[in-house]
Amino acid sequence: MKNNWSNFHQIARNSFIATSTIYASTEFNFSNTSLPDRRSFCYAAAGGFVVLKSEKEFNNALSKAQDGSLPSVFYFTAAWCGPCRLIAPVILELSKKYPDVTTYKVDIDEGGLSNALGKSNVSAVPTLQFFKGGVKKAEIVGVDVVKLRTVMDQLYK
Repeated sequence: MKNNWSNFHQIARNSFIATSTIYASTEFNFSNTSLPDRRSFCYAAAGGFVVLKSEKEFNNALSKAQDGSLPSVFYFTAAWCGPCRLIAPVILELSKKYPDVTTYKVDIDEGGLSNALGKSNVSAVPTLQFFKGGVKKAEIVGVDVVKLRTVMDQLYK
C-alpha cells in the first residue's frame, strides 16, 4: 500500500494542471487547487472549519454529509501542494461567509486516512467536494477561485 501512495504523490506533484468542466446537471466539475500548511489553517480557522485526522473522524463527517443533516465541503489537500496554499485563504474566507456549512480539511498525507481517498475517488489535490441535502452536488479539482465562489454561492446562499 505504501508503494501505491508513493506513486499517487508523484503523479499529483507532476500533474496539477488546472482544468475545468461544467456539467449541465445538478453536478459541477471544476478544476481547483489546495490549502496551505495544516498549522496555519487550523489556528486561523473559525466556526465551521474542521481538520479531520483519522478514518473514524472522516467516516463520521461523511455520514453527516450524506444523511443530509449537514451541508458540507470536503477539502482534500497536502502540505507540499503549492496550489493548495494559494487557495487556502479563499476557503477560509468562504467558511466564515457560510457558517452553516462545515468545511472539512483532509490532508492526504495524514496517517489513517488512506481509505478516505478511495471512498471519495480523490486522485489529485486540491480537490473540493460539496454536499447538500445528502448528495454530492459539485466537485472542483485544481485552483479556480471564481468557480469556487460561484459554486458556494449557488449551493449555500
